[in-house]
Amino acid sequence: MKTLGYYNGKYDELENMSVPMNDRVCWFGDGVYDAGPCRNYKIFAIDEHVDRFFNSAGLIKMQVPCTKAELKALLQELVNKMDTGDLFIYFQVTRGTAVRTHEFPENVPANLWVMLKPMGTPDLYKKIRLLTQEDTRFLHCNIKTLNLLPSVMAAQKAKEAGCQEAVFHRGDRVTECAHSNCHILKDGILYTAPADNLILPGIARAHLIRICKKLEIPVSETPYTLKEMMDADEVLVTSSTKLCVAANEIDGTPVGGRAPETLKNILDAVMDEYMEETKA
Repeated sequence: MKTLGYYNGKYDELENMSVPMNDRVCWFGDGVYDAGPCRNYKIFAIDEHVDRFFNSAGLIKMQVPCTKAELKALLQELVNKMDTGDLFIYFQVTRGTAVRTHEFPENVPANLWVMLKPMGTPDLYKKIRLLTQEDTRFLHCNIKTLNLLPSVMAAQKAKEAGCQEAVFHRGDRVTECAHSNCHILKDGILYTAPADNLILPGIARAHLIRICKKLEIPVSETPYTLKEMMDADEVLVTSSTKLCVAANEIDGTPVGGRAPETLKNILDAVMDEYMEETKA
């Protein structure tokens, strides 16, 4: 299969799939999701993604209709049906199918979705341009919900400005990006926003922290400001699909480029880990 859509046990090419209009995702975006890369038919960091998925579901009082082990087995089974093993894997759970009402429907099972499409290996060494925007999202950013309209709008604004990602800030405090986490290197230390309710606890963020500690680069999980980001030695952006890349411009102003050796060591280590864990 070139692409794959799965819904409650049924699967086909994405273009052939449909879902009920009364799925609560249509009315409320009532659900959570997770996503990540696959290479050589091996799903990268699958345990971490499934753990976060179940945690997000629990935080909105939603019961995933399978166990963690069953979900991992299903995802691998679906991956094995694809023409290529280099894929983007997306899965979500929604709060069932019922006539529209704000309150939770009773005795209605949740709906499980999966989407697979081809995706190549990310290029970690191509720098990106960023655009800053005020963070006007709600205060549950630690939950990976389907309510992504602010991120969609921010990503589109960044695209129209010729940038690859938008950096959110609440006042002067940098939080995260529209669909990534962001970090800075300054004087040999990695600074990253704390994993509170203002950011998503990114899987790639966690890998970056572990890699920096392995490289004996100190890590400070503390808030930092827009000015500190602009003055940083390097600005890093992490996500499950891009892994880790550096920025060379924010709002049209050049940034970073002051710690090239440290940056290369980090990017090499991130890529080495990905290639090793997904080798054929």
